[in-house]
Amino acid sequence: MVQKYSGWLPKIDTRSPVPVYEQIIEAVALAVSAGELLPGDPLPSVRALASELRVNPNTAARALRELEVAGLSVPVKGVGSTVAPRARVVAARRSAAALERELDGIVEVASRLGLTLTETCDRLMRRWEHEDNAD
Repeated sequence: MVQKYSGWLPKIDTRSPVPVYEQIIEAVALAVSAGELLPGDPLPSVRALASELRVNPNTAARALRELEVAGLSVPVKGVGSTVAPRARVVAARRSAAALERELDGIVEVASRLGLTLTETCDRLMRRWEHEDNAD
């Protein structure tokens, strides 16, 4: 049986300063926080992850190792890696940190452009509404 993981897998941004393995970890944390991945759900193997994301297998292996170290996954004999029982707690912290990092970037760019808070919030609202309408 071939499993598809594409629902929560990230679109890798090779231009991002965030390393690819960290983008994968962040994607798992966001999927757990959003309830798309639940404790006990299987995670892809190194080979499947590398193939799905078109990344180096060493990068996929590092991401899967780091997921375990972070407490987001656990190894299960005969199954592979699964989402850890207490992953939601870890995921909530990591997801909040990811949001803060993105907001910091928005504030920095808006400030450099001389936008006011109101102008920045208006632009954010338009994006938010566009995203809602795209669903």
